Formats: sequence, structure tokens, C-alpha cells
Amino acid sequence: MVLGLLAGCTDTKADTKTDKPAASVDKSAGPTSTPIPDPPADGELPRGGRQIFPRYQLVGYVGLPGSPALGPLDKDLETKANRLETLAKAYAGGRTPQPVMELIVVVANGHAGKDGKYRSRLPDAKIQNYLTVARKHRMLLLLDIQPGRADILSEIKVLQRWLKEPDVGLAFDPEWAVGPGQVPGKVFGRTTGAQLDSIAGYLSDLVAQYDLPEKVFVFHQLSARIVSNEKALKQHPGVVTVKSVDGIGGRTDKESTWQKLTTTLAPGVRAGFKLFYKEDTRHGALMTPTQVMALKPRPEFVVYE
Repeated sequence: MVLGLLAGCTDTKADTKTDKPAASVDKSAGPTSTPIPDPPADGELPRGGRQIFPRYQLVGYVGLPGSPALGPLDKDLETKANRLETLAKAYAGGRTPQPVMELIVVVANGHAGKDGKYRSRLPDAKIQNYLTVARKHRMLLLLDIQPGRADILSEIKVLQRWLKEPDVGLAFDPEWAVGPGQVPGKVFGRTTGAQLDSIAGYLSDLVAQYDLPEKVFVFHQLSARIVSNEKALKQHPGVVTVKSVDGIGGRTDKESTWQKLTTTLAPGVRAGFKLFYKEDTRHGALMTPTQVMALKPRPEFVVYE
């Protein structure tokens, strides 16, 4: 979760929110027709090959330009990329570290906006800035979507220009996917296994159409009620699906949420784990890489906000 930064959000929390107002998107850069930077050679992943696992351990930072409350990737991307490279090595565990920049490109808002969708989109020029830095450092770029009232698949299709790139994947925050009459930040959003399956299917079609290496698809989940009928999510060729367990709190609470949410993994879905630099440390020391990697099953994507 990112927009509201709701402290102590675990499976036992009430289904309402009283968080701060939504973040605003910096739109100073506007649309661009500038060519996308050159992709990795031979249509491979940034650090070689066409398959993510078991070769790579994914470790990421999340963020939105100009919004430090939403994660480390708010500015100073070169500095943050170097820090992420060092952090990723601490999680290698016998694998090749693969740093990931998770950029929030659609952010849920507490106000309707002109189209009544309660979301804002990041301009292409901003996305390109992040992709340029990611490619310089041989990192994956994930495009994170908080759809508000907008249809999630429609928001994803708007990003096809980027998603057909070999080193660009997708992340979905369903707690910010609300229904008619609902406002992001006031209630938890929802998704279904069938909806997640439709997203994975769309990405699989892109992989086949453009002869891409495996594409990462992450969905974030902070409580069991966020995803219903998860088993409807099937495996799709060319798509590596990861559930990121996002509960906020001290180590005990985070491990409890982990145990609850990893027991419902659909076949083939990998486990991911999220840490919050500010919110988690209000409840004690931030979990160390050793503590995180001791979780069962192994977290194959660890992301920091």
C-alpha cells in the first residue's frame, strides 16, 4: 500500500480508512514522443537470459516522483539506484541479485478528477526518466497501478507502449481499486482471482506477440479480504506472478500476516514481501535481510517503501 500509509494495516484491521489525503502527481513534464532508450541486448532481461526464476532474486524500491512519503524513488534516482544495488546484494542467497524500480504510474486520489475515476496518471516523460535510469543500472522497471474507480485492465492497456519492452513489468495495488460510490482512502478496494487472471493473460499475450522474456506481474495484498477466489488465478506462459504481502507493523505482526496470506497462494504464484521504512519502524526495528529471507516460503521479491 502507498497512498494512505495506513499504519498497523493487517488482516485484523477494520474495512475502513482514515488516512491522509491522496498524493498528487507531478504533471510538469507532459506527454513526450521522444524515443524510448535502447532495451537490453537481444531482447533479454537486464542481466541476461529470458527467465526470472530460479536465477534471480528480485529486490526493489517503490516510489512516485516528488512524493517522499510514498517510497525512496521520489528523487535522486542515481543515488537511490546505487543504494538499491547494494541492498539487493544482501538478499542474493545464492542467486543473482536483480534490482527493481517500482514506479507508481497511476495513483489513486481522494478526489474524483475530471473523469470521475479518482486516479491520476504519470506523464510518459516521467516514466521515460525512470526507464532511462533503470536501463543504465540494468534494473527491471515495474509500473505500479492504483486504479481508483477506473477499470484496471483499461489502465494497463494505456501502458502497452511500455509493457511491450523486455525489461518492464507490472504491479497492481488492488486495495486502491474501489467500486462505484466508493472513495480511495476511505475503504479498502478489492479484486478477484478472475480479474488477476485476466491481467496475467493480457501480459502473456504481449510476451508472445513481441517475443519477450518473462514478464513480472506483482499484485500487492495486505489482508485476506483484498483478493477473493484467488485460486482462479492461473499460470500463463511467459508471466511470473508474485503476491507481495504488504502488512505494516513490527516483526511479529508482519510474520503473522505473511503466514496468513502465503497459505492462499494460487499454483505457480511466487511470494513477495514488503517493508516500510517509516511505518514499520514505528513498531520496532526494521526487519533485516537475514530475518526476511528466513521466512517460509522464500520471498522471491522484496520491496521497500
